[in-house]
Amino acid sequence: MPPEVTEVLTTCQTIAVVGLSPKACRPSHQVACYLMAAGYRIVPVNPGHDELLGLPCYPDLASIPTPIDLVNIFRPPRDVPPVVAAAIRIKSRAIWMQVGIIHAAAARQARAAGLLVVMDRCLKTEHLYFKARPDTR
Repeated sequence: MPPEVTEVLTTCQTIAVVGLSPKACRPSHQVACYLMAAGYRIVPVNPGHDELLGLPCYPDLASIPTPIDLVNIFRPPRDVPPVVAAAIRIKSRAIWMQVGIIHAAAARQARAAGLLVVMDRCLKTEHLYFKARPDTR
């Protein structure tokens, strides 16, 4: 397991889920529900909703009134750079681009600003693996 994955899983507790869907069949919804059940604090980010998963939903990262450890991105690669720029502005500790989401330039920008970066991986899958394998810590 890459060290940045382990660090995110062990140090980040408050996760903004950018692109969280209200539809239970969507990966963003499933991952957020799993993370909530695993004890993480989830902050939904979707401009089309006021509430998701019974939680207040924010239109963007700048609108969130509390500190965010991790920005979990469920948006197409073309939408990643402004999300990363916002994550840097709010002083998030890390960004996580879900499976299929790759944006090398945005990742470089985030790393240059001191953020941990995980790209093209599923947070739920990595957490399940991490929990099942104590030797990965």
